[in-house]
Amino acid sequence: MIVFAAALLLVSAQTRDSTFDKVEARIHLEPGAEVGLAYLDLESGDTLFMNADTSFHAASTMKVPVMIELFRRASTGSFAMNQRLMIVNQFASIVDGSAYALDPSSDSDTTLYHRVGGRVPVDTLLRLMITRSSNLATNTLIALVGAEQVNRTMRSLGAKRIQVLRGVEDGKAFDKGLINTTTARDLAIILRAIEEGRAGSPEDTRQMRQNLLDDEFNEKIPAGLPPGIRVAHKTGEITAHSHDAAIVYPPGRKPYVLVVLTRGIQDGTKASKLIADISSIVYARNSARADVSRQVTHQ
Repeated sequence: MIVFAAALLLVSAQTRDSTFDKVEARIHLEPGAEVGLAYLDLESGDTLFMNADTSFHAASTMKVPVMIELFRRASTGSFAMNQRLMIVNQFASIVDGSAYALDPSSDSDTTLYHRVGGRVPVDTLLRLMITRSSNLATNTLIALVGAEQVNRTMRSLGAKRIQVLRGVEDGKAFDKGLINTTTARDLAIILRAIEEGRAGSPEDTRQMRQNLLDDEFNEKIPAGLPPGIRVAHKTGEITAHSHDAAIVYPPGRKPYVLVVLTRGIQDGTKASKLIADISSIVYARNSARADVSRQVTHQ
């Protein structure tokens, strides 16, 4: 047992330094880039943090806290997941209550705009919010549950800095600096809570994971992994910001959580490639540690 523990400590120290250096070297290839990273291995307890408590514009990663709050409120009977909501493309600014509408050309999902004036079930809107990152679905659902309550639920899960203030495209709020923010650590905390069944009931957290597994935008963390690795994740993009927050499921072991937040890269393709490359570096670290554990166990 002593040899086993010593070997794990040795590989941890070696991979901690080398992984950090590799990630930093890759970031330096993108002038002006800033990265927040949080890695939690739920099998071994191994961790890696880089600017993990630095606040970033949350972009669409804030849709994960909204999803958690939706399931929580539905479980209390506030509404049913099959309840149908009227779809309107008009929302109130948090600054002065004035009306604004979303631009379909800025939304990654345009299908919901064809249903304006009709009613759509909450669970359908939830799926569109996560798997297609629909802004119209997001604003409709935030209006249902309330941003303040989303934040209270995040605090109860241990996420102390993530801040959901409003829906998407509230121009007056943006001009006043009223934006949704997050840290890599907080997103890792709530993803871990989902994976470990602490963000809701067993069935609710299973459905949360399935929604994240069905994310259709896979050019970031999943792109840095070997084919066939399952990833439950949520991406986010806004000008010069690109993020991915994921639960990664290597075969034959517990998953790990990886969150990579970036800003300062104007080219979205380059930002996605940076995140994919960091994902590949972290996966190699995880695999190396798992190999050492297996070798020591079988000695």
